[in-house]
Amino acid sequence: MDTSIHWFDGLIIVVYLSLMLGMGLYFARRQTNTDRYFIAGKTLPSWAIGLSILATLISSVTFIAYPGQGFASNWILLVQGLMVPVVLIFLVWFIVPLFRGAIGLSAYEYFEKRFGIFARIYASLAFAMAHFSKMGTVFFLLALVLSSMLGVDITLLIIFLGIAVVVYTLIGGIEAVVWSDVIQGILLLAGGLVCIFVLFFTLPIGGGELVRVAWEAGKIDFGPYDWDLAKLTFIVMVLNGFFYGIHKYGTDQTIVQRYLAARSDRDAIRASLVGVFLCVPVWALFMFIGSLLYGYYTSSVAELPPDTRADAVFPYFIMTELPIGITGIIFAGLIAAAFSSLDSDLNSLAAVSVEDYYKRFGNNVDDRAALRFSRIMVVIFGAASIAIAMYYVHADNETILAIIFTFYAIFSGGIAGLFLLGVCTRRANKQGLYVGIVATVLFTGWALLTSTPLVPGSDPVLDLGRFNYGHHSYMLGVYSHLVLFGVGYTASLFFKSEDPAANLTIHAWLAKRRGRAAE
Repeated sequence: MDTSIHWFDGLIIVVYLSLMLGMGLYFARRQTNTDRYFIAGKTLPSWAIGLSILATLISSVTFIAYPGQGFASNWILLVQGLMVPVVLIFLVWFIVPLFRGAIGLSAYEYFEKRFGIFARIYASLAFAMAHFSKMGTVFFLLALVLSSMLGVDITLLIIFLGIAVVVYTLIGGIEAVVWSDVIQGILLLAGGLVCIFVLFFTLPIGGGELVRVAWEAGKIDFGPYDWDLAKLTFIVMVLNGFFYGIHKYGTDQTIVQRYLAARSDRDAIRASLVGVFLCVPVWALFMFIGSLLYGYYTSSVAELPPDTRADAVFPYFIMTELPIGITGIIFAGLIAAAFSSLDSDLNSLAAVSVEDYYKRFGNNVDDRAALRFSRIMVVIFGAASIAIAMYYVHADNETILAIIFTFYAIFSGGIAGLFLLGVCTRRANKQGLYVGIVATVLFTGWALLTSTPLVPGSDPVLDLGRFNYGHHSYMLGVYSHLVLFGVGYTASLFFKSEDPAANLTIHAWLAKRRGRAAE
């Protein structure tokens, strides 16, 4: 079949890219200070912020890697996403007013107020490292698809796409990010629904038969369900997802920044709930597409080219089975998915750089200088993420979704445990936290050196025999948080207690709610 793009599909993509650039130019004239550049002067409506959260969380990792996972394995990696609304429904009522009342811009300012400057630096560095790995993944997946479609070198595409997203994020600030995210989220969802329609109603084999084949092959399943923490099991992903939800919605600057951009606490809470409860069906939608593609390409109706990697199955289907015009819309949705995540990360990384480092350690930094520094950092972080994407070009056959989940487990650095230590306990202090951080770093180093989470089948760097880390690499994203919380709290008992400010823990919030209930 012909896998080259039709000129009309290409035109749709060009129109979309032009629209994104135009949006950046439209909002550029408003970006006169850092307050406007990073939180839009707290003027954004809740529905737009909710759709922006949706778009931020469903990047091209969702568009390509989730169908790839659904095709190659089953839905087990979706379990992490299913845990997010469970966690958020308990946390959002406290987290939103906490951050809107305790910080100016950076989520990590909270950690300094609670535990001192070292906690702030540690948390912000962990955020930066985790998002570098994620941004590189997003760049790579997008370039991978477009490379096969256009026949252009993937390295050149990574560079071109990097420049494109940096430019409109650079000039438009958070307003361009959020409003473009609204368009991008709608495009992504529409693209997924169109593909489901095609798979069910326009192919030689019916949708019911595709579901049957996928079901019998175990593709629509969340197993295995045994309690083996050394393997990728349901319980491993439940535990990983629990801490991922706390980490993402309690400490991640891309989300916290959206809390701050809302007009009120109520609007920010509403936006968070809208974004998360839209994400879950979208994640499931793209996993389902992968399962249906398995049914289609294992039937006698169609077959894949030899050596097609799982992450490339969905792009191949788009190019060979969808009609002209629809293909262009789908690929515009793919680009939208990537850009909606990348622009958020770039803007948030710049915000952290300005608030946690430039202003924090600078002498009387004026806002104009801070705004200029923000834009410089957007460019620097964009270039760094492009370099990470280059690494993926040479990665082995392990699925990209598995790689990014492993990077999250490594770079999360116990931050969810740090957050829980700060908000849930009065007794924890900075001396105890420092001991907890040292223990977490030592634990993570031991686990990485005595196992090989990114090189399956190879020998560990440090072989300690039965003292090697023996559990699944995703469990690093659980244990690091537990180690920091447990060691940090226990160590705090050996140092003088210092009561934190009333607005920094959940206890004051609960007391306030009880007072309202008694009135």
